[in-house]
Amino acid sequence: MTTTVETPVRPTVYDRVSTRVAASPRLQIAVPALVTAVAGILRFWNLGHPHELVFDETYYVKDAWSQWNLGFAAKWPDEADSRFAAGETDIFLDAGSYVVHPPLGKFLIGAGMALFGADSSVGWRFATALFGTLAVLLLYVVALTLTRSIGVATAAAGLMAIDGLAIVMSRVALLDTFVMFFTLLAFWFVLLDRRWLREREWPRRTAPGRWGSDSRWGPVFWARPWVVAAGLAAGAATAVKWSGLYVLAGIGIYLVVIDALERRRRGVEFWPADAAVRQGPVTFVLLVPPALLLYLATWTGWLLTDGGYDRHTVDGAPATGFWSWVPVSLQNLWTYHQSMYGFHVGLSASHSYASPAWQWPLLVRPTSMFYHSDALGEAGCTAAAGCVQNIYSMPNPLVWYAAVAATVYLVVRFIRRRDLVSGFVLTGVALTWVPWLLYPERTVFQFYTVVILPFMLLALAIALRDLAHPAGASPDRRVTGQRVVAVFLIVALVLSAFWYPILTATSVPYDFWRLHNWSPTWI
Repeated sequence: MTTTVETPVRPTVYDRVSTRVAASPRLQIAVPALVTAVAGILRFWNLGHPHELVFDETYYVKDAWSQWNLGFAAKWPDEADSRFAAGETDIFLDAGSYVVHPPLGKFLIGAGMALFGADSSVGWRFATALFGTLAVLLLYVVALTLTRSIGVATAAAGLMAIDGLAIVMSRVALLDTFVMFFTLLAFWFVLLDRRWLREREWPRRTAPGRWGSDSRWGPVFWARPWVVAAGLAAGAATAVKWSGLYVLAGIGIYLVVIDALERRRRGVEFWPADAAVRQGPVTFVLLVPPALLLYLATWTGWLLTDGGYDRHTVDGAPATGFWSWVPVSLQNLWTYHQSMYGFHVGLSASHSYASPAWQWPLLVRPTSMFYHSDALGEAGCTAAAGCVQNIYSMPNPLVWYAAVAATVYLVVRFIRRRDLVSGFVLTGVALTWVPWLLYPERTVFQFYTVVILPFMLLALAIALRDLAHPAGASPDRRVTGQRVVAVFLIVALVLSAFWYPILTATSVPYDFWRLHNWSPTWI
């Protein structure tokens, strides 16, 4: 008879670190604080350089400042960019400008300009840098809420803190970082709603004598404050860019599906109909009207003033019949929205950095937002071949491709296990990427993927956890997995440092800049 002696499974580095942090309240605060601090340093360092409007800042910064002063975006005279950068910030005209994005993002940019001065390039970019930094902390919280794993939360947030795409989009006054932040916030509120129902509402409503003996139907929940909060967050995303509408609609569907699965788990006989027909309309009322009200509230400046574009389009011929009760100002707003919709669906202008959505996973064409060359001796350049300043919205290549692979891994994992963690992350990826595939002719850019990035990094962090901490694996297998993960993280950090000057318009020798041209379609 042979006796088999099992070798004790030694705790991994992941186990020890996670246990130590979980057991220490100070470390529970210190870890996310450190990750957020790193993100803030990388985003705020030399934020005012270059002191000129780069890429689409030419639209959003000037629109933000005129909107802050007038209540609506106004037109500017010719050659306004150079005059604005030189300090002539109040040369906007009285006539409304035709803008195709809602006001909230420009209001946030305008708030930074009001705080630091419209002539300050730090003021132009302060709001995006702040929201980009807070998004790293928010991703940590979302990952921790979703997985209850400090390791996953630290990996996801840490990778976002050093990622080039997230850094660049936090250092230029564009709108996409705001969309990303509010989208991620909405998903966090969805997680909190699920916990609220499981820990509070279901036990309360299913207590003896409350639900009754009829197991065919479950209770209908009105007390869901986190659904209201999710609606407000998705409404805020929509009030920055209309792509937030996909998030709002997708979250509504996701909530119905999750409600149905929860009812099945609790033994409700007619669980699909119960979730869709009975709880579904209640969820709609809790989710959509708050989003609509917040969206309309962001148009207050346009509604209460007279100079906005299309503000008085139908004043001479207001609607009659059923729609006659609608205030003329809202009729004008509807007309303006029809025009904006026509612009968005018909946008197909050529651009040298355009990249259709199907190319995004392949990282074919990142966007160069600023380029300046310095000759020898100019601006301290000591390179014989000259120097280059570039703002290039390039994600960390290793992290990006690994995150794409991890997303595919989560698809396989979800098919095999039907686990809700994978489903949640994949829902986020789908809602922020798939809708763009419906418009293959529309002019879109790789940097739009900053909204998808947090969910891809969640997928990557989960995949790294599974690699470093596989269930039921031998000690040798676990050690090997940890070493692979450690090497991956070290190389990712080195690559982030290698790319950082190219992201931040730091003057570098031309030959160093050329070293980043790994593909014919890059830089």
